[in-house]
Amino acid sequence: MLPKGLVSNMREQLNGGKAVDLALFGRMLADLPDKNRYAACQVAHAISTHEVQREFDFFTAVDDLKAEDNSGAGMLGTVEFNSACYYRYVALDLAKLYENLDKDLELCLEGLAAFLKASYFAEPTGKQNSFAAHNPPSFFAVSVRSKVSPRNLANAFEKPIRPKHQESLSQLSIRALDDYWKMLDEKLGAGNSNVVNVLHLENEASKEAHLKQYEQPKLDEVIHQSLKAAAMLLKSL
Repeated sequence: MLPKGLVSNMREQLNGGKAVDLALFGRMLADLPDKNRYAACQVAHAISTHEVQREFDFFTAVDDLKAEDNSGAGMLGTVEFNSACYYRYVALDLAKLYENLDKDLELCLEGLAAFLKASYFAEPTGKQNSFAAHNPPSFFAVSVRSKVSPRNLANAFEKPIRPKHQESLSQLSIRALDDYWKMLDEKLGAGNSNVVNVLHLENEASKEAHLKQYEQPKLDEVIHQSLKAAAMLLKSL
């Protein structure tokens, strides 16, 4: 039997009220259900905005300890890969994040800033030595709104994007997303306290584009303005 004081101290250490990762992604402890945390964040699988053709990377592996009378590679194989323009979507419940962090506004905003920055720079780590896929997103949008349901814009690509002469797949995908976003705002409303900040690396969007009005010159400004909007929203709760 463990001393009662030790058990109480261990349970206190599992509180999780200052752990941003637990506040974002949740936690389940089957033996301590009172310590469970419901996630504030939802992350959708990235999807290509267009038809994708699989490619195959042929590789060989050499066995340095093979027998002298055994020539050739120790293994032959292929790895599937593709090159595509991907759409990635994340929904974050600010009120739940704030609650999970014991309503610590400063910590909540610090965690949100780190999360937004990581959302832009995060890259898959698998097979990076073979593919070096260090490509920053061409388009990054953050929408802070209240009293409206989250909006995944994946349906913008229900009809796959097709390449056109002198227009990149990224440009065409951004245009399709912009058109779909505009349609949703017009038909469903933008919601209360709606603040949108956009970073666009292409710099070739038409001036009439719906999201052009929300563009910021730098990623830091997108994050800064989004944090200001989030702080105002949280203070109103």
